[in-house]
Amino acid sequence: MDTIIFEVGLALVLITLVAFLSAKLRFSVIPFYILIGMAVGPHAPHFWIIDLRFIESSAVIDFMGRLGILFLLFYLGLEFSVARLLKSGKTIVVGGLCYVALNFASGLLLSWMMGLPLKEMLVVCGIMTSSSTAIVAKVLVDLKRTANPETEIIMGMIMFDDLFIAIHISILSGLLLSGATSLTGVLLVALSAFLFIVLFLVIGRRLVKHVDKALSVPSSELFLLTVMTLLFLVAGFSETLHVAEAIGALMIGLVLGESAHVKRIEHFVMPFRDFFGALFFFSFGLTIEPTALGGAVLMAVLAVILTLLCNLFAGFIAGRLSGVSPRASLNVGFTLVSRGEFSIIMANLGKAGGLLPAIQSFAVLYVLLLAILGPLLAKESKGIYGIYERLTKRKRAKDETGSG
Repeated sequence: MDTIIFEVGLALVLITLVAFLSAKLRFSVIPFYILIGMAVGPHAPHFWIIDLRFIESSAVIDFMGRLGILFLLFYLGLEFSVARLLKSGKTIVVGGLCYVALNFASGLLLSWMMGLPLKEMLVVCGIMTSSSTAIVAKVLVDLKRTANPETEIIMGMIMFDDLFIAIHISILSGLLLSGATSLTGVLLVALSAFLFIVLFLVIGRRLVKHVDKALSVPSSELFLLTVMTLLFLVAGFSETLHVAEAIGALMIGLVLGESAHVKRIEHFVMPFRDFFGALFFFSFGLTIEPTALGGAVLMAVLAVILTLLCNLFAGFIAGRLSGVSPRASLNVGFTLVSRGEFSIIMANLGKAGGLLPAIQSFAVLYVLLLAILGPLLAKESKGIYGIYERLTKRKRAKDETGSG
């Protein structure tokens, strides 16, 4: 009996239940999706027709998860657009460069401590450098901080981070997926991928007015078909050039972010983003064997500590340069702590490239820990800063008493 549709239905039941639980707890849903995926999968028990191993439907769920990445990155591009990236100027360059440099360096340090080979090292650096735009955006909305002065800094830093990760993924794609083995071959593939990204964005900006004409149709069906055609063609073509399909989706999103129809595109795409995005995180969880995570605990905990320290430092530097208060600077550091979609893309890239299985386990624990810690720290940043102020005042009073 063909049970593919039924198995997909069971997967959606699980995803929906944890989504309700997340909404009840008012917490980021991403770790819930990953955890429920880990709880079932190939190692799960099965009873009669209730088979939570998802054997027959695994390929379908995996494909739907890939669609989730395309829609997540496409929507991210729509939100930012090339023009907005260019206008953010100083905030992006100063804060973002500091953030990326510190977190990338922490990835190098951790990889050196763990004795990882070069390819694994580059993947770990990417995992530790990529903040979760999805979680950060949700935290800002949930905590009603979108109008805060530090929010512009946060968005500038995360946009720089996303651009850096896009380039990093394109280089890793060339290194891991192209089959190039010599340094010259790898550099040529990486350079061609980078040039493709730049040329596409430059040419795309010039062609967006023609795309607007094509999208000027009253029919919702024709409008959606045109948008989906552009998304899948660009994403698929990117993959043929060893640029991750997700980056192709991000690029076409950045171009269409300048379209006169951007609000209409967002309206149509958002349901696809939410539905297939949930399946992406769930499908990632399905690939993880919980009993295999034990060996990555030390590495994940060290990575979390390094990330917290680097983010706090980067937040205070960006805050100081932008002239916001120390408390606002703390908000910057804590809000950017969360890790999610990009880190998982990096881990999947490592798996596709045949890297050490420990990288996958590390990514799971690291993402789970920070996807939980990030929103909590951002929510309690006021109280944490209050504790810091009280301790500082006590120390100051003690020093004054001692000197008196």
